[in-house]
Amino acid sequence: MLQVSKSLNLTIVLAVSCILVGCAAQSVAQKPLAAVEAANSHLGRVSNVRTTAYTRIEKGGRRNALGKYLSGHHVMSAASNWSRFPLGTRFRIVDMKEFIIDDYGTALIGTSTIDLYKPTKLEMKRWGVRNVDIDILQWGSEKRSLKVLGPRAKHQTPRRMIAALQKRNVVRASKVASSSKQAAARTSSSRTLD
Repeated sequence: MLQVSKSLNLTIVLAVSCILVGCAAQSVAQKPLAAVEAANSHLGRVSNVRTTAYTRIEKGGRRNALGKYLSGHHVMSAASNWSRFPLGTRFRIVDMKEFIIDDYGTALIGTSTIDLYKPTKLEMKRWGVRNVDIDILQWGSEKRSLKVLGPRAKHQTPRRMIAALQKRNVVRASKVASSSKQAAARTSSSRTLD
């Protein structure tokens, strides 16, 4: 009888240990998973995006916001409101080439319009204004957008994008804090139930 109760106690201790280790591992694994899910939440198809076109002979010239030449090759340059589509966002218009957001424009502020770079004025005019479906391949960096815009804050266009990006970051931070509090409350209540 004594032998059986030792085995039973050992089995119970092992079961409780496994449950505790499993819960600890789950909460640790959920944090990186949540970060990956948040980073990928923008990926996928966005329907009915308004697009326009621009070319190097317009006011902005041959260079993008980073000071590099506008790209009309494998990955085409595009401009947007960086508080909507941040710097570095890569996307593909369905059945077309790949684009990267590396520029911005005054007329784009406060809109969800993407301005596509076209190498010639003829191609720009042919494009006109179109509503298209896009596949987001990689979401750009709001942090990098702010870094590029910071030194330009004396101008109205960058200042408006900076304000919108900072507002989004404050809202996002408060949502993260709120969900962290909820997760902590769930964890503590599940511990008290055990």
